[in-house]
Amino acid sequence: MTLESSLRGAALSVARSALAAVSAGALFRKGLRRSGARLVVGRRSYDLSRFRRIYLAALGKSSPGMAGRAAALLGRRLEAGVIVCLPGTEISLPRSECLVASHPLPDQRSVRAARALLGLARRAGEGDLLVVLLSGGGSAMACLPAAGLRLRDKRTVTEALLKAGADIREVNAVRKHLSGIKGGRLAEAAWPATVLNLVVSDVVGNDLEVIASGPSHWDTTTFGRARRVLERYGLWNRVSGRVRAVIEEGLAGERPETLRRRHPAFRRVRTHILGDNMTALREAAARASALGFETRILGAADSGEARDAAARYARLLEKKIARRRGGRPLCFLAGGELTVTVRGRGRGGRNMEFCLAFLEAWRARRGEWLVLSLGTDGRDGPTDAAGAWAAPVLVRRAERLGLDLRAYLQNNDSYGFFEKTGGLVRTGPTGVNVMDVRIFLFGPDDVSLRERGTSDS
Repeated sequence: MTLESSLRGAALSVARSALAAVSAGALFRKGLRRSGARLVVGRRSYDLSRFRRIYLAALGKSSPGMAGRAAALLGRRLEAGVIVCLPGTEISLPRSECLVASHPLPDQRSVRAARALLGLARRAGEGDLLVVLLSGGGSAMACLPAAGLRLRDKRTVTEALLKAGADIREVNAVRKHLSGIKGGRLAEAAWPATVLNLVVSDVVGNDLEVIASGPSHWDTTTFGRARRVLERYGLWNRVSGRVRAVIEEGLAGERPETLRRRHPAFRRVRTHILGDNMTALREAAARASALGFETRILGAADSGEARDAAARYARLLEKKIARRRGGRPLCFLAGGELTVTVRGRGRGGRNMEFCLAFLEAWRARRGEWLVLSLGTDGRDGPTDAAGAWAAPVLVRRAERLGLDLRAYLQNNDSYGFFEKTGGLVRTGPTGVNVMDVRIFLFGPDDVSLRERGTSDS
């Protein structure tokens, strides 16, 4: 086994451990349990016997796994549920309806799902409990255009923002002000019932306003903020007149703002975060250490352009390697969610673009190293890959194939490059979503890489 293949096997093993740590099963085993009539969530407990009826709403890429385990904990107390899933992940639960929806852009199934969730919430009343399971992807999977808008309007503005490189906070600030369910409106529909949010975070800082666009959490963004985002990316005059009209009516006070913290519905809303990017990184660190790497987590708050982030990491790691003491192999871990401003006509995603930009920056560096970056949901951009890995061997393959690495980068065709050189990472849908995980591995100076656990690549 070559050192390069050992590093690749180790990176994949570390990645699998990260994904396993944020699976619904792992998070529920660690964070929830049933004790008699009480549902114990972390350090708090809820007496289910005090509620007349209990309803279950699940929205996001982790919905199937979360809903199955929540339904098992609630047992016969579950009155009814609406579970919104991606195609191919449908589940069957007692007294519950499973609806398929679309991602990353909404379609009519997303509209149907949003209406079903609001209908379920309105069934809950005084003395009832609505358990809401939220995870990443929920913004697209439940989409109800505000009065005066068409689904096409929301699809177009969302796609334009994503291609322009807007981050998730900016995208959701706009989406919430064009929506009938986001920005706290699900909690409003459930009032005066009690709402218990159980959340798997897919945003930097675990901002509850942003996760799935905060359907059952208050909001601090405004119509003014939505307009400024569109203007920042040169989209204000490119979106439909209907979108501009909704925002202008909101600015004029003719449409209500999203719900603020003082709204009475939030007096009965309780929220617990079950897992996040750092949950995955800690387990990844434990696995890397077990494989013999000297391991360090650099952070879980990556943001901004993927190319810029790659350049920053290239400089940072150059310094860290220069200060290396001893011969042990090194592992650095990071997470967060980057963006890509699409200017070319190629295919790719933020993780593949990051790896390609890092490969460009380090193509001439000597020594054995490998970087792997993947979306924990198993999908990187509009492709069938979760991400990619990059190492010196790919530079050599590209040279043999006559591939111009820089040209692929400029054309935003990271998928095409890694498809030709063998660097794509495909996991299929994972059922989890806690942003992205980046793994940087460096071979030993003068000792052999411990191969225990790496031969399963």
